Amino acid sequence: MPVWEPVPPGRLVNRGFAVADHLEAYDWTLLEDRPGFLRIDAHLPPHLCNPQGMLFGGYTGTYVDFVSLHAIRAGEDRTDPDLPRHFIVTINMRIDYFEPLVGPRFVMEAEVVNQRGKTSLVAMRMLQDDVTAVYALTTLRTTDTRL
Repeated sequence: MPVWEPVPPGRLVNRGFAVADHLEAYDWTLLEDRPGFLRIDAHLPPHLCNPQGMLFGGYTGTYVDFVSLHAIRAGEDRTDPDLPRHFIVTINMRIDYFEPLVGPRFVMEAEVVNQRGKTSLVAMRMLQDDVTAVYALTTLRTTDTRL
């Protein structure tokens, strides 16, 4: 299925987008998807781990960025091919690490906590066994450019 085709129910993305493929996001399960909020069950691919088997810190930002921008679109009908989609850029990101993320599975929650015009603030948590391992805040801006 092409990357821009409608996404099947219960999934966030299709295969074919390099960043998502690297995270293996095509295998994530949407646990909750409502306007301004996403809850995702994910797995930790071995190629994203440090030698101790923990999520390599540099990849944390990739997860945060990717999921935060999808939180802005949360609750949309992903099966609608005519839904207008605009390119979103990251303005700022702050990440706090509390626990190592070791998998094999973890949960991500992202919520739009403020939105004014084209600018959104998204709070995100990455949970390992129901404990917050990572907390992040991301500021994003929706552009006029359509995908």
